[in-house]
Formats: sequence, C-alpha cells, structure tokens
Amino acid sequence: MFAQHSHSPSTVLRPALVLIALTAGVASCSSDAKTVDTTVVTTMLESTTVKSTTTTEAATTTSTTEPATTTTVPETTTTVAETTTTLPPEPIYPLTGVTNPDPAIASKPALIVKIDNAPGARPQSGFNEADIVVEEIVNDNLTRFALVFQSGGASAVGPIRSGRIQDIDIFTSLDHPLFAWSGGNRTVTDAINASELINIGPSKAAVYYRTRDKKAPHNLYSSTDALYSRTVLYQPPAKQQFQYRAADAAPAGTPSPGAGIALDSIDVRWDWDAAAGLYKRTMEGKPHNDALSGQVTTNNVVIFDMNYLPGISNSPDAQVVGTGEVFVLTGGNYIHGTWTKNDIHDPFTLTADDGTPIQLQPGRTFIELPRVGHTLVIPVS
Repeated sequence: MFAQHSHSPSTVLRPALVLIALTAGVASCSSDAKTVDTTVVTTMLESTTVKSTTTTEAATTTSTTEPATTTTVPETTTTVAETTTTLPPEPIYPLTGVTNPDPAIASKPALIVKIDNAPGARPQSGFNEADIVVEEIVNDNLTRFALVFQSGGASAVGPIRSGRIQDIDIFTSLDHPLFAWSGGNRTVTDAINASELINIGPSKAAVYYRTRDKKAPHNLYSSTDALYSRTVLYQPPAKQQFQYRAADAAPAGTPSPGAGIALDSIDVRWDWDAAAGLYKRTMEGKPHNDALSGQVTTNNVVIFDMNYLPGISNSPDAQVVGTGEVFVLTGGNYIHGTWTKNDIHDPFTLTADDGTPIQLQPGRTFIELPRVGHTLVIPVS
C-alpha cells in the first residue's frame, strides 16, 4: 500500500430688521453615531436715517447705524459608541466536541483502557462507547488499542492487556488521565509510574476480573464505572484533542468512500455509510465486531503516518513528537494535510494542505498509527 497525496444662499435686503434662519441639518454618520450641525442665527440691522426739520433752525440730520451682531452656537457632536457583545464558546465534551454537556461528566478525567487485538481476544468490548480509540503497532506484528472514555462508558471493557513506552508520548496530552492496563515489565512499569499517566492497573486497583469465555491472558476485563472509582482527588478534566466544526456545517475536503490501511500484518479498511452517517471498520477482510454493540464504527477516522523506532525488547516505539502526513476521513469527505506535535503535553495540530485547520465532525474519533506509506485513500469511483 502507498499514500495518496493528494466595500451662495440668496439674501433679500429690507430697510428693517432682517432675520435669516439657517435650518439645522442632521447628518447620520453611522447607524449608531449622530452629529448635530451648527445652528447659526444672524441678526442684521440695516442703516436707518432719521431726519428732523423746524421753521427757525437749520435742518439737522442724525444718522444712527447699529453694527450687525452675529451669534454662533458652538457645534455639538454626540457619538453613541458601538457596543459589540462576544458570546463565550458553547461548552462541549472535550473528547467529542458534542455541545451542551452535563457539567459533572464534562469535568471527569480521561480514562484510557489498553485492549488486546490478538485473535484469541476477539471480539472485544467497549469500542463504540469510547470517545476516542487509538490503534498502535506493537510487537509480534500485532496491533493494540487504547479506548479513551470520558462522555460515556461501558459495562464491560476488555480484554485488557499491557502498555508500552509509546503510550506515555501518545496520551500525556490528555492531562493526567487514568491508565488501565494489565501491567508490564519493570522498565515499562517504572516509566508509567514516573509519567503523568495515573496507573490504575491490577497491582494498584482491585477492579478487574477474568471471564471464562476466553483463555488467559486474553480474558481480563473491567467496567468504566469500576475504573472511574479510582479517580484521584483534584484530577483535572480531559483536555480537548481536536478542533470540531458546527454539527450542521458541511465538511471540508473532497468526497471519498473510505480508506485502506496496513498496520504491519493487520489489514484494516474503513467504509463510509452515508445512511448511518458513520464509518464502519473491517479487519482482515471481515467486519470488526464489538461484543456489546456489533460492528465497530466511528464519526471520524484520523490516520497519522508514523515513524517507529525499536523500543524496549524491540517493541515498536511510535515517534509522535514531530511532524508528518495526515489523512482525515470525516462526513464522507477526505482531507489531506500535516500533523504536528511539538511536545508530549500538546495535542496533535492538524493543518490541511491549504493552510486551514482541519475540523472534525462532533462525535467519536478513531486514530490509526500505521507506518509511513501504508495508507491508501479510496477515490470516488
């Protein structure tokens, strides 16, 4: 498989007092600002001559002229300031972008549960109840899942298996999440305990059980209620990982029915079901079913081209700090772009080829971490 790159007034003079009134004009500068023009009243007294004559005295002429008086009313301008009100963003569930959350639920920390994907572990439980699912490559050419819960929960989640060093780099951005796993070797355990992930494995919490329908080690289970009972005092709420578009907004990108992915020996395909408004997952040529809810589905598929280096016991170690190619399936469309992560505390930043931020459909998201060059986006036929 390979990556597809995709704006002069007239005056009448009379031998009397003349009053000229200039009507004030009101000019509107804007919808919210008014200016009152100057009102000028001018009083003018023209020159008047009074003549007196007697029979015995010479005529005496007296001329009295009153100078013109002009009174000007100072210009007054009143501006009504424009008021802009910016509403705060509508609250959302941080891991799904769904609006109007229950504040008690939205304040919960993230819960990560590591899930087995060996043939003996299938069908697993809890996929369609998780807000985010991450599939990562592990040793023996197998993949392992991390189910990330916050807005919902599952009565049974499992089978639960061990963690990897790469889990620290992938999940620290969730801000001190609970980390449920079956345990690991001393090196991995010490690294998890020294990290910001909150270890609630079996050695820390008696909230696990084994089923009889599968053989060990593929039969370790718990529930999200039981696991959340181990929440640490003052543990912060889950940190938002992606940007989301309005629920009624059209997705960016170009139409695509899905994508095929090779994660070493595990072949995966995602197909868009327009009627359901969901992507459906096929694994190894068969529908990938969840024991609780049927075929695994999601609202968004985010595929990160990922470099892996040898880690503990040659277990692949995903290099999630850096940058790379990203393929996003959302709302029946495909968006090609670049992922960037500058620090393990930062969420991934997704940027489309045109430089705009990539926004997901509010809802659940499935993250795939194949090696570089192992993603094929399906074109419209």
